Amino acid sequence: MHNIKFEMNKRGLKKFAAMGIIMAKAEWSTLLAVIFGCVVYTFGVMSFTIPFQFPDSGVTGIAILLKYAFGFSLPLMVGIANLALLVMAWRELSPRVVMWTVFSVALITVLMKLMNDVPFPRTDQKLLVAVISGVIKGYGGGLVFHMGASMGGLDIVSLYMQKKYGVEVGRFSFYINMFIIGASTLVVGTENAMLGLVSVFASSFMTDSTLSSFDKRRLVMVITKDPDPVLHFVTKELGRGVTVIESHGGYSGEDRPTVMCVLTRRQSVDLKRFIGEHQPNDFVIIADANEVVGKGFKPWKPR
Repeated sequence: MHNIKFEMNKRGLKKFAAMGIIMAKAEWSTLLAVIFGCVVYTFGVMSFTIPFQFPDSGVTGIAILLKYAFGFSLPLMVGIANLALLVMAWRELSPRVVMWTVFSVALITVLMKLMNDVPFPRTDQKLLVAVISGVIKGYGGGLVFHMGASMGGLDIVSLYMQKKYGVEVGRFSFYINMFIIGASTLVVGTENAMLGLVSVFASSFMTDSTLSSFDKRRLVMVITKDPDPVLHFVTKELGRGVTVIESHGGYSGEDRPTVMCVLTRRQSVDLKRFIGEHQPNDFVIIADANEVVGKGFKPWKPR
């Protein structure tokens, strides 16, 4: 019976590994981004957090507190603490997310071991270090999140909340980690706990900024008497779709169609230059669109 069970587990592990290899080949850009994001995040932990006795957030924060208080191995604690949440990930999230989470957790565990003696800045400016620490870790985490993966720990809970309720990842992580930072006061002292809070806030802000920077576009509305040249330029030169809204001037009563389109920042500059050169009397409104979902932009189907 034990041999049969072992063979089943062995076949399951082989199947899981084969799926991982296939996924890595099919999503090589995701693989590179996740590796880079994990390296950046781990560097922020090992060079700007541990040497200065700052607390951290999530499962890594709990593991760091155990290291500070009892001298436990940080990579070992991070690996063990993620096991239960990986079970939750398997039940609540897609197999793809679980595969990338397993890869990220394993990579971070190894990197923490390799970066154990990485150089760190020698400075008394702890506030500056706390901010830089948060920015580095938030950027690394944001890259991983953008690719539809996670780094394990409470990131799994954050991804679930984002998928289920549309909650912003960074903001949710900040609030859920308040308790961890508060508990760290007993281990690292009030000053370092407050600096850790600054670092967590900077990390949360940077995570959301990194995520939104990939999806941010420009909403352009052109109110014009002659929409045809604008339509031709947007569709043929810029390769984007366009919507024409029938409208008229509130004062003049003249028909003035509104051309609406969503462009990248560079494309919006090109369109503005075109209008300035060919139809300078047109009225142009350009606004930031933080997220655009649909064909040609972000897909409806989650990663």
